[in-house]
Amino acid sequence: MNALDAFGLFAVSFTLVCYALEERAPVWTFLFALGCLLGSAYGFLQGAWPFGLVELAWFVVALRRWAILRRAVQEPLA
Repeated sequence: MNALDAFGLFAVSFTLVCYALEERAPVWTFLFALGCLLGSAYGFLQGAWPFGLVELAWFVVALRRWAILRRAVQEPLA
């Protein structure tokens, strides 16, 4: 296993763990977004640009979801 393979394994494993813990707190959604960004970097570095683009799109989706969750947690109940 070379360094790029190890990075890819870390990126997708980290993303999986964060996805599994997302319901616990908004911070896990943010970390999931970062994992998607790492997965995107891995995809581009290995030359699989379609994978890199899709992971980049997931990063944007997860970041938006995190912002919505964070706002909901910060707003007082009416």
